[in-house]
Amino acid sequence: MNTSFFGELLQTISDRGRALLSREKRGQDPLRSESLIELCEDLLSGRGEASGVALAREILGRYAELRTGPRVAFFEALAQRFGTDRERMEKAVAAWREAPSDAAAREVHAASEPRRQELFRRLNLAPGGTTALVRMREQLMDALGHRDDLAAVDEDFVHLFSSWFNRGFLVLRRIDWSTPAIVLEKIIRYEAVHAIHDWDDLRRRIDPPDRRCYAFFHPALVDDPLIFVEIAFNRDIPGAIAPILAPERERTELERARTAVFYSISNCQRGLAGVSFGSFLIKQVVEDLCRDLPKLTTFVTLSPVPNFASWLARERADDNSIVLSPDDKAALAGLDTADWWRNETTSEPLREPLLRAAAWYFLRAKNRRGLPADSVARFHLGNGARLERLDFLGDTSERAIKQAHGLMVNYLYDLDDIEKNHEAFAENRTVVASSSVQRHLRTVELVPVAG
Repeated sequence: MNTSFFGELLQTISDRGRALLSREKRGQDPLRSESLIELCEDLLSGRGEASGVALAREILGRYAELRTGPRVAFFEALAQRFGTDRERMEKAVAAWREAPSDAAAREVHAASEPRRQELFRRLNLAPGGTTALVRMREQLMDALGHRDDLAAVDEDFVHLFSSWFNRGFLVLRRIDWSTPAIVLEKIIRYEAVHAIHDWDDLRRRIDPPDRRCYAFFHPALVDDPLIFVEIAFNRDIPGAIAPILAPERERTELERARTAVFYSISNCQRGLAGVSFGSFLIKQVVEDLCRDLPKLTTFVTLSPVPNFASWLARERADDNSIVLSPDDKAALAGLDTADWWRNETTSEPLREPLLRAAAWYFLRAKNRRGLPADSVARFHLGNGARLERLDFLGDTSERAIKQAHGLMVNYLYDLDDIEKNHEAFAENRTVVASSSVQRHLRTVELVPVAG
C-alpha cells in the first residue's frame, strides 16, 4: 500500500462523510454551521470517523478562503477559546493532591493539553491536512511579528509538528537528473543559499559525478522536499564558493576526492521552522557517503554568515566597543568604499581587522539566550561540528557582500568528535573552534580597549 492509496482512501471517507453531514443538516437551521469556529467545536465534539474527516476538510476549505483580517481573527479564537480547559484542569489537580496515582497523573497531563492540539490532530485527518496545517502555520508566523498573544498557538504547532515530522517518518532520497521534474522544480525554487538560475545551473549541481544532492521527504507531503543539501567533492577544504559554482569549473575525479563539501543547506517548508531536520540530514548523508565513497576523509561545510555585517556595523558605531581597537575601526572604514573587494589594493588592508572581528563574533558574541549570535553557527555547532576556518572574501556575490562583507566559514564534521562537541555545546554553550580561529581572537584581546 502506498501514499496515493491512503490518500484515495481518505478522500472516499471524506466524500461519504460529506453526504452524511448533508443529510444531518436538512432538518436544521441553515445558519447553524456557518461559523468556522462553530465547525471547529463540532469537530471536537466527537463525530464519527467519516463525518469527522468530511468536517475537517470543510474547515480547512473555508479557512483557505479567508483573507488576512478574518484569518487573524481565527487565530485569536484558537488562542482564546481553544486553550486548556481550566475547569477540567482544576479538578484533575485537586484529584492528584487528594490521592496521587498514575491514573490521576495521566488525567492532569491530559487536562493540561490545550484543546487546539486535538483540533489540529483532527484537522490533520482531512485529505491534504498536513500540507494545509503547515501552510496555516506559515500564515500564523506572518502575524506573530505584531501579535505576541498568538505565541501559544505557534508553540502548539511546533509541538505537534515535532512529533509528526520526527526522524522515523523521514525518507532520504538522492536528487539527480532522473528525479521527477516536479521535484527538481521545487529544488530550484527552494534553494535559499546560492540561487539556482536555470535548468542548466541545476544540472551542473546534481548531475556530474563529483556533485551530489540529497533531500528529506515525508509521506504526507508527497514530492515536496522538507530540506535538501548540495555537496561537492574536492581534494581539499575550499575557501570560496565561486570555483564550486563556476559553469566552466574543473571537475574532481572521484578517485582523488578526499573532501565532501556541504555548500548549501536549504529548508523548504517555512511552516516547519523550529522543527529540526538538518542534523539528521547531515549525519545520514555522511553515513551514506562513507559507505559509497570510502576514500572520503573530511566532511566540511562552506557556510554563509548572514548576520555578520549588521553586527559589525553596531560595533563600529559603538564608541565603547571592546571588540574593535581604534586602528581596526580606522581600517574598517574601508568597507564603506564602493567595490572595495574587487582589487587587492583596497581589500588586503581589511583582511586582518575583518578576521579579528569575525573571530570575536563567532567565539564571544551571544544572543539573549546566551547562544552564539550567528544562526548558522548555532545550527552546525549544535550538530557537533567544529568551527574550522574563516574565509576572507569567500563569497563576493552582491548579497554576501551586503550581509557578511564576503565572509564565509568552514565547519568541520569530525566523525570521532561529533558527539563530544555536541555535548559541550548543549551543556556549556562551548564553541569548539580550531587553533587558527582562536589565534585571531587572541590578537583581538591583546589590542587596547576602545574608548
